[in-house]
Amino acid sequence: QVQLVESGGGLVQPGGSLRLSCAPSGTIFSINAMGWYRQAPGKQRELVAQITSGGSTSYQLSVKGRFTISRDNAKNTVDLQMNSLKPEDTAVYYCNVHGGVIPTEFWGQGTQVTVSS
Repeated sequence: QVQLVESGGGLVQPGGSLRLSCAPSGTIFSINAMGWYRQAPGKQRELVAQITSGGSTSYQLSVKGRFTISRDNAKNTVDLQMNSLKPEDTAVYYCNVHGGVIPTEFWGQGTQVTVSS
């Protein structure tokens, strides 16, 4: 079973930056959309950013202009560059990939991002 492996989370001060990365542990064929979700304590998981196989991107309004999603189709990786971080960005961030010979939704284990002074 292929898993998504995330890295790059941590503690950062308000206004700082972090870069999250996600890579599959094996091969996923026919990858379509890739994205990042987040879940803050006591809240539902929400979509932060998504990128299609053609490179089209979409963002949650609260992160537009601060976060940038990118993907490497050769390596099947997806990154999230987060700038001007705010305390309300604090959450567990999850990588999400749609792909597979049989259409499947893959999830990472989550990486904690904490924005605090």
